[in-house]
Amino acid sequence: MNYPVPLQAVIDELGRFPGVGPKSAQRIAFWLMRQPAEDVHRLAASLGDMTSRLAFCERCCNIAEVGGLCPICADERRDPSIICVVESPPDVAAVERSGVFRGTYHVLHGVLNPLEGVTPDRLRISELIARLHGPVREVILCLSPTLEGDATAMYLGRLLHVPDLVVTQPASGLPVGGDLEFADDLTLGRALEGRHVIDA
Repeated sequence: MNYPVPLQAVIDELGRFPGVGPKSAQRIAFWLMRQPAEDVHRLAASLGDMTSRLAFCERCCNIAEVGGLCPICADERRDPSIICVVESPPDVAAVERSGVFRGTYHVLHGVLNPLEGVTPDRLRISELIARLHGPVREVILCLSPTLEGDATAMYLGRLLHVPDLVVTQPASGLPVGGDLEFADDLTLGRALEGRHVIDA
């Protein structure tokens, strides 16, 4: 069936979202059509506000307001000598929920995946290397225990093999093949507390 152009445009855009297929996109578009106009305008305004006011933290590449540091990097109570390297911003939230980590973070925005064209230059690795000139004494590679996550951890473990820097990984307990973002708080907390040094 051919829908009016404005409706089809919304369906097409929603269909680009991860995990949203054509039927789901159509269902969401029709749901939006049934909502009061002010609710839809508020949603559109919040999306515009998000794209204009948010960027990546100048230090750790997490989400922050444009031209500034994220709340964690701006918090002087955090320990700048320990960096926890994660794949994405939701992983920062997952580690924070565990309640055991008081250092800072570095967000790679992906993991190595040559089949999909994700090579080291596509990740925020150079920004991580630049941070090592500061007071950093430990880097925790807290990546999802997937094939790609393990390959990225191995690559970074070799790259970060420098004097006076300890590179660690969380202890086992995280489900193999799972996403860090969905690990329960207790398991993730125990894995961080029991982290082990990576052999280069």
